[in-house]
Amino acid sequence: MRASGSLTSRILPPVLVLAGVLVIWDLYVRVTHTPDFLLPMPTAVIRSLFTDRRLLSSLGWTALAALSGFVASGVFGVLIAIALSASPILRRAFFPYTLFFQTVPIVAIAPMLLFWLTPGLEPVVLCAFIVSVFPVIANTLAGLMATDPALIDLFRLYGARPLAGLWKLRLPSALPGIFTGLRIAAGLSVIGTIVAEFLVGQIVGEVGLGVRVVGGIHDSHMDEVFAAAILASLLGLAMFGAVNLAAHLTLRRWHASER
Repeated sequence: MRASGSLTSRILPPVLVLAGVLVIWDLYVRVTHTPDFLLPMPTAVIRSLFTDRRLLSSLGWTALAALSGFVASGVFGVLIAIALSASPILRRAFFPYTLFFQTVPIVAIAPMLLFWLTPGLEPVVLCAFIVSVFPVIANTLAGLMATDPALIDLFRLYGARPLAGLWKLRLPSALPGIFTGLRIAAGLSVIGTIVAEFLVGQIVGEVGLGVRVVGGIHDSHMDEVFAAAILASLLGLAMFGAVNLAAHLTLRRWHASER
């Protein structure tokens, strides 16, 4: 009974908020007689979600690009952070450039990637990677550098090799930071993918959700635009939830944040 009540208390509030937003949205459109090309009815958006098969195909393309960029950012972000944590000189030399690439607008980078890379999925994946890799580097590096110095000295006292210290002490200590970076990267990879599809996808013929948004705005099909935006948000939530689940399963037995 307690588990059921707890689940209800978690699900019911956001469901009520969503229902309230839909009701207000519907009433506003009816009362103000807002045309569909400016703001569609909620029912029209829901109908597009369930009847437009092209949106599901577009979701597949966007999910593939976002997941590829996210996985690449996770792998390379952790590896780069490990390399930077190994040497103060490397940190001073290269960490500012990771920050620089994070601050460069992806809108400015995406068109250049179209000319530098083979047209297709690769530029979109690279955009997702560029947007999402810095949080992984920053949070992983912070976790590695926050390892208890007393434990590091203990490993050295017992003659542990640097690789053993990394694998058995520093990486486990950095796991909360790694998962924090991955949570941020999960949402950013979807944003990077959609923005890249705005600029690149429509040129090279990809049919991701970003292309559907651009096409829907051009053709005044706002129900398609809203439906594509909702699917992109759901994709980001699904990726965020997957990272949360992995963090819970990994950390629940020993870290306070997941108990």
